[in-house]
Amino acid sequence: MQENEDKLLEQFFAAGKKEIADNGFTQRVMKQLPERESQLSRLWTAFCLMLSVALFVVFDGYHLLLNSLREVFENIVQQGQADIAQTDPKALILAGIVLIYFVCRKIASLA
Repeated sequence: MQENEDKLLEQFFAAGKKEIADNGFTQRVMKQLPERESQLSRLWTAFCLMLSVALFVVFDGYHLLLNSLREVFENIVQQGQADIAQTDPKALILAGIVLIYFVCRKIASLA
């Protein structure tokens, strides 16, 4: 029933449809609009970056990062790759986050 009504509506509106010449009007309007998303995106990125740096400094992230990475690599070397499951999960998560960061940074530099 709904499909039949939809078809009838489409036929009704298609009969009276008229194309209006644009003559570049849409492009002129779009050029006049401010780049709001771009500005908001830049501000949000700057805010998040400053917050991340501040939290990294406040929580002594450099030493935590180095100690966690050192622990991960020492466990891998001492116990072998088969016993990696005994490694502290926090250290593995932190190492994974660091690796993801470097991968994203590399991809962004290629774009």
